[in-house]
Amino acid sequence: MQLTSFTDYGLRALIYMASLPEGKMTNITEVTETYGVSRNHMVKIINQLSRAGFIAATRGKNGGIRLGMDPRHIIIGDVVRKMEPLQLVDCATCVITPACRLRKALNDAVQLFLRELDSYTLADLVEGNEPLYHILLSEPPVAMNLK
Repeated sequence: MQLTSFTDYGLRALIYMASLPEGKMTNITEVTETYGVSRNHMVKIINQLSRAGFIAATRGKNGGIRLGMDPRHIIIGDVVRKMEPLQLVDCATCVITPACRLRKALNDAVQLFLRELDSYTLADLVEGNEPLYHILLSEPPVAMNLK
């Protein structure tokens, strides 16, 4: 299974925000520049993550974006479920649909995939990951963005 770039960059945006020092907000420009993705694409991603509650956005002069919850409570499987269209095949017009077992096999595989992702939190991906901090922040944070 391959995730869409929408979900991929959504996860990357969350990783970036979870890597920030405690209390530091960021903005869409910083995230897009870090990953080299179009601003328009990232705006849509951040909007979806915000609607799902993973990100809190504050408007105005001192506004920005930050995690909307503790990274220990952000389950990677939940993020994928909220971001990804998980229907792998379209059976609506297929002639073998009444006898086909492929749909069930693919659904079972997706459920196993998600179950595995459910065993990871955002904190698991960032806590103590010094190489990640160095790449994203050029220096390790004093305190992680763990609420």
